[in-house]
Amino acid sequence: MEQRLSLITLGVADLDRSRAFYERLGWRRSLAQATGVVFFQLGGIGLSLYPRDSLAADAKLSPEGSGFPGFTLAYNARTREQVDATLAEAVSAGATLLKPAEDVFWGGYSGYFADPDGFAWEVAWNPGLPIGDDGGIRIPD
Repeated sequence: MEQRLSLITLGVADLDRSRAFYERLGWRRSLAQATGVVFFQLGGIGLSLYPRDSLAADAKLSPEGSGFPGFTLAYNARTREQVDATLAEAVSAGATLLKPAEDVFWGGYSGYFADPDGFAWEVAWNPGLPIGDDGGIRIPD
């Protein structure tokens, strides 16, 4: 298996609500003619939104679940100041602030918000992971 991630699919309670939230963040849909699913191109990977019950059925899993799912999504900001601005933008778009940004033990600055379905997003500035012109990070060897 190649070492890469192609697509992250979030199982959402209300597809239109979730689409509108990400569009309020300024994200532009890809494959806009698709029905029953929403796609966003994120550099070299994609994010899709799909009804939670349908996604669970496709994977042959129960759609019930609560609490921390064991992962977070991350948005790395280009500057420390951009962290606070991004968190404020997300809250303005309908997110819930989970943790205000603060200095963190690894030398950066980060905070968290939850999207309308409760998926946790870390917004971080990490001086050890510079962001390229394409928006991607490169993790040093």
